Amino acid sequence: MSPTDIVPVILSGGTGSRLWPLSRESNPKQFWPLLTERTMVQDTAFRASGPGFAPPIAVVGEGHRFLVAEQLRDAGIRDPQIILEPEGRNSAPAIATAALLVAEHNADSVLWIMAADAAINDVPALHAALAKAAAAARTGRIVTFGMRPDQPHTGFGYIEMGEGLAEVAGVHVVASFKEKPDLETAKRLSTDGKHVWNSGMFVATAATLLQELAQHAPAVLAAARAALAASARDLDFIRLGAEEFRHAPSVSIDYAVMEHTRHAAVVPADLGWSDVGSWDALWEASPQDGKGNVLHGPVEALDAEGCLIRSEGIMTAVLGLKDVVLVVTDDAVLALPRDRAQDVKQIVERLRGKGNKLATEHRRMYRPWGHYEGLIMGDRFQVKQIVVRPGGQLSLQKHHHRAEHWVVVSGTARVRRDAESILLTENQSVYLPLGCTHRLENPGMIPLALIEVQVGSYLGEDDIVRIEDNYGRS
Repeated sequence: MSPTDIVPVILSGGTGSRLWPLSRESNPKQFWPLLTERTMVQDTAFRASGPGFAPPIAVVGEGHRFLVAEQLRDAGIRDPQIILEPEGRNSAPAIATAALLVAEHNADSVLWIMAADAAINDVPALHAALAKAAAAARTGRIVTFGMRPDQPHTGFGYIEMGEGLAEVAGVHVVASFKEKPDLETAKRLSTDGKHVWNSGMFVATAATLLQELAQHAPAVLAAARAALAASARDLDFIRLGAEEFRHAPSVSIDYAVMEHTRHAAVVPADLGWSDVGSWDALWEASPQDGKGNVLHGPVEALDAEGCLIRSEGIMTAVLGLKDVVLVVTDDAVLALPRDRAQDVKQIVERLRGKGNKLATEHRRMYRPWGHYEGLIMGDRFQVKQIVVRPGGQLSLQKHHHRAEHWVVVSGTARVRRDAESILLTENQSVYLPLGCTHRLENPGMIPLALIEVQVGSYLGEDDIVRIEDNYGRS
């Protein structure tokens, strides 16, 4: 890494609940391919890779650690540092931790901080704006990117641009930050030529960030420093000290620093940017057909206009709809007028209040060894599909309330059952009686797929007693 390389910092703590039922806490929007063949976190990392960039730092929640690692690896992103947050404490503690980590090697390094789940169409324009921002950052500024409004949007914060910086052309002093406005205010701000949308991207040196955090948010910095000091390396991850991190105030970098610092600056730009924060935002950011429709998956639309129709596998047909969002997954369907897209979160909160797991979980759940998917749930039995990647290995475990039958569909399985070691191939099966110690491993070169039938009085995921685990789980 060159001392002049920019260090990308990717914040991946959001859940994207307004994109339910596709985006849920177990697998939020940044891990889905919404606009390209790559997932959003992969697109974000790609925009910050190549000459002039250091390997990225990703700050992620504990539950998504293997999903982030796998997607970055699959995208060819080399040597990322992945910081694990014991719990979400908003952006300021995450940024403070990343700045401290970078400062251990070079406090003058420039950090480019960005969310994992934004879309940008014009990457060359982004890199041109980044060059200006980095130059201003090296003079001691904290620089944000301001997106020039093309409509009066009430879902974004606004930045008022002040005078231009003498040191760097095309960069302005920030005169003020404004909260998300009402519609009338948004109409005025979006047309006065002085205001831009706050993109949530920041560029600054580690030294400047730490200096401003020390002045304006000392409790955040102290907790981040203590959590990093108490951290431990766990496989490819930096696991922060949990108790120390919990003392960090839950506050965004905007409130903690940007609204107080005298060093804020902004680069106005046209990047084709979207936060993809709702279904209508995804509709706006996506290619549309001649009738203004965005269609994804097995969809047939007749006499439809201005619709977003997305199916994740089930044939979905619509007739005569206008300005509607219809999203079909394998376990949920969402339908609403497109102008009510901001209200989807109310559905999620209602489901959560009723204790419905579909508010937060998908049928397919990702694990460090691969994934499993619920197929059938009945009285005292459950059927799942389990896929284990080559070299993957489940924990050595036992269950108090269920027995299991495994049938190999494809690939090769090595099964430990108490003192036995059993090798299974396609169409072979094994029975695991209640209470036996067992482990599943894929020793082959292709993914292992099997069907698991569970039978017992209780079939919850918490009926797993882990005896040994390669992935640091208890």
